[in-house]
Amino acid sequence: MAQKKKYKIALIGNPNTGKTSLFNKLTGLHKKIGNYPGITVNRVTGHFTLDDGTAIELIDLPGTYSLHPTSKDEEVVLKELLINREGIDGVLVVADVNNLKRNLILLKEIQDLGFPVMLAINMCDEMQKKGIKIDVDKLSELLQIPVILVSAKKSKANGQKSGKGRIHEMKEMIPQMFKKPSKRYFENYGLTGTNIDFIKPLYPDEPLYKLWLLYTEQDKFGNELQTKYPAISDLPFDRNLIKRLLQKEVIKRYKDINRILKETYHIDKSQATGLTERIDRVLLHKVWGIFIFIFIMFSVFQAIYSWATIPMDWIDVSFSQLNAYLKTVLPDNQLTALLTEGVISGIAGVLIFVPQITLLFLFISLLEEMGYMSRVVFLMDRFMQPFGLSGKSVVPLLSGTACAVPAIMSARTIENSKERLISMLVTPFMTCSARLPVYTIIIALVIPQKDMAGFINLQGLVLFALYFLGFSSALLLAFGLNKIIKSKYKRYFILEMPEYKPPIAKNVFITVWDHVKAFVFGAGKIIVAFSIILWFLATHGGEKFQNAGNNFTQYQESGHLNLESYKLEHSYLGQMGKTIEPVIKPLGYDWKIGIALLTSFAAREVFVSTLSTIYSVGNTDDDQGLRDRMANEKNHLTGKKTFTFATGISLLLFYAFAMQCFSTLATLRNETKTWKWPVIVFFYMTGLAYLSAVAAYQLLK
Repeated sequence: MAQKKKYKIALIGNPNTGKTSLFNKLTGLHKKIGNYPGITVNRVTGHFTLDDGTAIELIDLPGTYSLHPTSKDEEVVLKELLINREGIDGVLVVADVNNLKRNLILLKEIQDLGFPVMLAINMCDEMQKKGIKIDVDKLSELLQIPVILVSAKKSKANGQKSGKGRIHEMKEMIPQMFKKPSKRYFENYGLTGTNIDFIKPLYPDEPLYKLWLLYTEQDKFGNELQTKYPAISDLPFDRNLIKRLLQKEVIKRYKDINRILKETYHIDKSQATGLTERIDRVLLHKVWGIFIFIFIMFSVFQAIYSWATIPMDWIDVSFSQLNAYLKTVLPDNQLTALLTEGVISGIAGVLIFVPQITLLFLFISLLEEMGYMSRVVFLMDRFMQPFGLSGKSVVPLLSGTACAVPAIMSARTIENSKERLISMLVTPFMTCSARLPVYTIIIALVIPQKDMAGFINLQGLVLFALYFLGFSSALLLAFGLNKIIKSKYKRYFILEMPEYKPPIAKNVFITVWDHVKAFVFGAGKIIVAFSIILWFLATHGGEKFQNAGNNFTQYQESGHLNLESYKLEHSYLGQMGKTIEPVIKPLGYDWKIGIALLTSFAAREVFVSTLSTIYSVGNTDDDQGLRDRMANEKNHLTGKKTFTFATGISLLLFYAFAMQCFSTLATLRNETKTWKWPVIVFFYMTGLAYLSAVAAYQLLK
């Protein structure tokens, strides 16, 4: 009597591909659950028998995106396939029909390990409503493995609706995976010149990719590697080199996957019947989609200005009244002045912009939660290619509306090194939340509060124009850099489209809270600290400052309205401002604005708190809010209002272009590993800011 065949098969797939559901369909109730040694990750095994009597033991491994693990459960998969691989006869890979490109990365890695492999493409019941068509026979031919379409949810296979097929057909195909060896690709990835050259001769019977994983992921194996593969653990390990080679591996895998899917996997959105697809026909239209995106962002900035006005005015007036009250109940001394003119003015300079920042991140978070922002990335890819950017560059650019520091770091997800560098260099042009306080106060001073056509807020329109100016400038710089920077690597654009879904209130709240908290406690600490320093510099000075009270006629003859304004001009702060006044005079600025420009190089939002501190020191009406004090301020050189329309536009343009954030420069240095690019960007942006501001003032004054 012939002995029955027995196979042990690992069931592997990305998270959320329906792998566990398929496991349950195949094994029924014949399963056993335990834990992997040393880790609380379930080890699930099950059994079933084929029609020819072949016994199958199925091992449901944890979900993983790649054999380069980033979590403990993904490490389990790696160890099972590399260290304990002697017990596994084949691998059944489960893929999601909606994200086949991403899922095939894992398949390719497993093929390169030399396992017999079969591919089950799950959720085939969604193909029609997604407009997806797959040539299964051609895909099987190109991958050189058995491929089947299944629906673990509806127990269908290859589109069959009834009969004995369904999961049973999948079981019948399993023996095919053992008839011929799996095709390997990694042999051609060209890792010559690396330590892999020394490893291969030592273990000639092992697949090259297995040796590569053992070497690159050696920190995941501990003593097991030293015991079984001592030659590998003794080799030098260059983490930066490995990182570059891993990126090269991923790019080459996607290149091969793109070639295969081009012949076998097609999506016709016009034939799709699902809600997401019907919405995408409009939002992803190559022309109307861009106009819709612009309209959405325009509406966001209109709402920010319209809805934030009342709470901002309330905060401004409340802090002014608090200052006035404290000055009446507290002793008239330096400590009271520090509290009212330094600390409280600094806090007010932070909190007054919380309503606008809250609304900005509320809208962005809602768009992200609903799945629209991924569509923007896809939509903009074709548009941004001529500028040397990819659709993924939209992520750092849009993130730059919050803060350039994390935005520049987020460019790490861009595979192409040239596109990644250009994205980082142009991101500082985007209008970050630190610029928003400057824009808000200047726009309120020089742009009338009125509606156009009955519904378009003029101030909101100017704010939108400034954001659009920053984005346009980023694209122009990117276009120039694309011509200058050379790269031998081809571009690849890979993106997963999520389903549209209602936003989860908890997620939105956490996102908004984190950003507002970061502004209040991050930028806020800088602002309050600078306010205190500025107050000290504004209330102390040299001989003229100290003797001002004994020389009443001197400050009257010099044209000052009161003693406080005379003392401010001769304080340490005033002397600093007077030193740079000749340089900034062509821009329409006086020494007070000059001081604010200097201090804002630490953080742009310090500009407003600096003026708040300066005008608090020189102000005699404690009931006035910051806007009123700035509106009534007179230029000591001309005797006219300081903040005219020409000066206001000059300031808006200066801050639209100026690189005034040391943290951004430090982040650029860290990401590019050189001071070359940060220095170039700093001088380019600062020079552009100065020339633009000069031109605007001279034309409009």
